[in-house]
Amino acid sequence: MVEIFRTNVKNKRTAGKVLKALQAHLPTFRFNFDLEDCDCILRAQSNGCPVECTKIIQIVKDHSVEISLFED
Repeated sequence: MVEIFRTNVKNKRTAGKVLKALQAHLPTFRFNFDLEDCDCILRAQSNGCPVECTKIIQIVKDHSVEISLFED
């Protein structure tokens, strides 16, 4: 399963800090940023289990980053 989030992350340094925190809290998930996308998206992928959107949003917000679930 994959969930996509909009963020305001603009640089690799901030992205790296957020990714490190996400991996520490949710080690079974895979995360990556697309900083070239206009929405600076964060992708969260799991192997079959539901993506923990609420927990991801809280971890990212704890790093003073704006985040919202990307709606189709």
